[in-house]
Amino acid sequence: MPQQERQLRVKEIIQRTYNVKSVRLEVGRETDFKAGQFLQITLNNNPQLKRYLSISSSPTEKGYIECTKKITESDFSKVLAALAAGDVVRVQYPFGRFTLEHNKTGGKVAFLSGGIGITPLRSIAKFAVDKNLGLDMVLLYANRSLRDVVFREDFEAMQKAYAQLKVSHVLCEAAPNFTCTVGLINSTVIKQEIPDYAQRSFFLCGPPGMVEAMKKILTDELSLPSSQVITENFAGY
Repeated sequence: MPQQERQLRVKEIIQRTYNVKSVRLEVGRETDFKAGQFLQITLNNNPQLKRYLSISSSPTEKGYIECTKKITESDFSKVLAALAAGDVVRVQYPFGRFTLEHNKTGGKVAFLSGGIGITPLRSIAKFAVDKNLGLDMVLLYANRSLRDVVFREDFEAMQKAYAQLKVSHVLCEAAPNFTCTVGLINSTVIKQEIPDYAQRSFFLCGPPGMVEAMKKILTDELSLPSSQVITENFAGY
């Protein structure tokens, strides 16, 4: 799809967790991106307030395009956090190749993610569910604690609507009345939660250090060919 640059109006701000917000921007019926891609957003027409952010909405969700960010102490985060409905921002999109077209194993995929890295995977999963693609999907999602889990309700709803989606949480801290593996994603956890891992393409998204560690586990410890490991060289972190 050709990239386009547009001035878009803020439709809605959604508080996802204590430190994560989604910004929904008004668009027409045509969303003009693929699930898993990202955009560039500029705030206040200030080149110093320009960042790449993953698109967390699916092309099936019409009328808006959504990006989601962890709010930090950076100037960009502070301005983003202060946005309100009706404000205007400049965006350019779509960018990226982190899309289902790069699935090399047919009907089965796995997603490994940490923290805010869930955003493009939410887009991909929502697209597959809404389109009823018949894709068998497993998500392993790592966070420090339950309060850091982004899109928890969305993924719970998707699992109810689509039997071929399994979501497994990996937390550093156990949470009462919440099913999870305590610890970190490693080869043992992958084999336990995704026993047919060799038959799947893996989409990895998260902090660069985590992505590199996950890639090494998959290729070195679990002997997956690199063609089955999909990552994005993404400037958003």
